[in-house]
Amino acid sequence: MIKQGNIVDIANKKIYKGEIHVEAGKIISIVEKDHNAENYIIPGFVDAHIHIESSMLVPSEFARLAVLHGTVATVSDPHEIANVLGKAGVEFMIENGKKVPFKFNFGAPSCVPATSFESAGAIIDSDDIKELLAKPEIKYLAEMMNYPGVLFDAAEVMKKIAWAKHFNKPVDGHAPGLRGDDVSKYISAGISTDHECFTYDEALEKLQKGMKVIIREGSAAKNFEALIPLLDEHYNEMMFCSDDKHPDDLLVGHINELCARAVAKGVDVFKVLQTACINPVKHYNLDVGQLQINDVADFIVLEDLKNFKVLETYINGICVASNGNSHIESVPFEILNNFNTSKKEIIDFQVKATKSQIRVIEALDGELVTNELILDNLIQDGNLVSNTEKDILKMTVVNRYNDDAPAMAFIKNFGLKEGAIASSVGHDSHNIIAVGVSDEAICKAVNLLIENKGGICAVSSTTEKVVSLPVAGIMSAKTGWEIGEEYAELDKLAKQMGSTLRAPYMTLSFMALLVIPSLKLSDKGLFNGTTFEFTSLEV
Repeated sequence: MIKQGNIVDIANKKIYKGEIHVEAGKIISIVEKDHNAENYIIPGFVDAHIHIESSMLVPSEFARLAVLHGTVATVSDPHEIANVLGKAGVEFMIENGKKVPFKFNFGAPSCVPATSFESAGAIIDSDDIKELLAKPEIKYLAEMMNYPGVLFDAAEVMKKIAWAKHFNKPVDGHAPGLRGDDVSKYISAGISTDHECFTYDEALEKLQKGMKVIIREGSAAKNFEALIPLLDEHYNEMMFCSDDKHPDDLLVGHINELCARAVAKGVDVFKVLQTACINPVKHYNLDVGQLQINDVADFIVLEDLKNFKVLETYINGICVASNGNSHIESVPFEILNNFNTSKKEIIDFQVKATKSQIRVIEALDGELVTNELILDNLIQDGNLVSNTEKDILKMTVVNRYNDDAPAMAFIKNFGLKEGAIASSVGHDSHNIIAVGVSDEAICKAVNLLIENKGGICAVSSTTEKVVSLPVAGIMSAKTGWEIGEEYAELDKLAKQMGSTLRAPYMTLSFMALLVIPSLKLSDKGLFNGTTFEFTSLEV
């Protein structure tokens, strides 16, 4: 194969007319040659940190969409399915990903369960981490969310990090807001990246102390605007990621969108491409071509270096996408799950009250962090209930692995005026999480997911819609186009019911994420992520 175009040499910061000669999946020569082609050829994009499960697609279906946007590889933490199914879930992701021409690079999930303060479906200990890291398909120790364990030298945590060092594989970080001496110790333990920075100053400190910072722009958490000013000076130490990418968003774009936004802000295109294409390959030692002679032929053809519209995507010399069409076919796979709870009653969601003043979780649009508010709420018949006028809504987390009583709290900023929404995508343990205007609506939504053994749904007095997620209760058995359309319809319905959030279901899924401050709800109760302790609903 011979491919002509304006070849973008990132290392030498030049663009020249030429052609690429490919044989047996490798680039055998790149020569300067005049021609009439106006397209640009660059290395493929790499998402430097993503949970494939967040797309609600199995890896093979994720790949079919990602290649449309020039993504040839991902650095993927299978943490979500691991919390449901343990090592079997990780093996499922690896084997399913192998069935398609796409470069999935999985990590060994470091925190399963994510914390001891919630119920998960599995445990991965340091012996399991050793077994996983020994596999060639496992490229790194995935995000070490248990940063308190690192700071206090917890034995099991340090064993996991030690195994990563033993196998000479990098350790990913996860330390939102960690600063000063604490972040210095965290880094000195061997942790090399962080994708959780949400302020300029935090990211700058971590960069200055030797950590690589990954700019995240996902479906819920969006830190691009805060961190992109750092790229001009620190482009050798930064990468792009989506972390969590919902299917409707993946239909529209991926890392290519971040490149276009960065260039529009005046960042030098070579620095942008260094960040998007080269740095992840070097940091994680990936088998991904960088548009060099003797490299595997992983490259993309762009219309221009402004909008980053992808014309063609090549992986190992194979054209996997062209002119908006994916050439990767669907593959069969086994459906695995772990869902063992019974239907609930309305009375299960009642909250007795002695006073109206309560702790309320404040959801922040576009952020994973939350605030704690002390507010007066509505009492009816001796029970605390949702107050739609003040936008203080009842929220629940229901253990999907056992028949336990639902945990209850209240949350602000969801904006629902009717019904309830629910999801079994509830980071990190993926219990059922729901928010609604009444106990009846919440109960109806929760039971709908129990009936389907996983999914996301919206219910009201006139509407009942569910997107089933039978694979571990977090992924679909359908194609990306099908699930993307279904999810977009459900998102639209939630907003018609009053939600003011940009991504209500993604935001909902993170309201049980205990490793992110401040106030969150696990199936065991209300949790203060700043002081690492449970707290009562009433003040």
